[in-house]
Amino acid sequence: MIIIKAEIQHLKDLTPLFDSYRVFYKQTSNLEAAKQFLKQRLEKQDTIIYIAYAEDKAVGFMHLFHSFTSVGMQPIFILNDLFVDKDYRKQGIGVALLNQAKQKAEQDKCKFIALQTETTNPAQFLYESMGWKKDVDLQYTWENTNLSL
Repeated sequence: MIIIKAEIQHLKDLTPLFDSYRVFYKQTSNLEAAKQFLKQRLEKQDTIIYIAYAEDKAVGFMHLFHSFTSVGMQPIFILNDLFVDKDYRKQGIGVALLNQAKQKAEQDKCKFIALQTETTNPAQFLYESMGWKKDVDLQYTWENTNLSL
């Protein structure tokens, strides 16, 4: 297995993984919209995407977003997306992607990495086994329901 930073030439490999990730979170499959979203991220370089390959096949990815902690006055990463193809789970790919995120955060001198997931996601046990701490702060979101893809 290898993990590399995704570039525009990896868009073909990344798109179906990203679409599967969205479907996992109960979104309707939309390969074209997924491709356009990822293409914008890669062209603008406003996020960092790593892609995992096993046997020359794209099998997982991780997506880091830049942000800041104003209280700590330092940069942070938001690990918004982490996905491993169901046929390749429990083979250390998720661990490797999370370790890549930690390495990048240390390199970029980030205060922390924030990660949010659904309470039913079985991967939370992986996070905790790797030293990630469950936040006890409340998080609120507001959703703009006037948008569509």
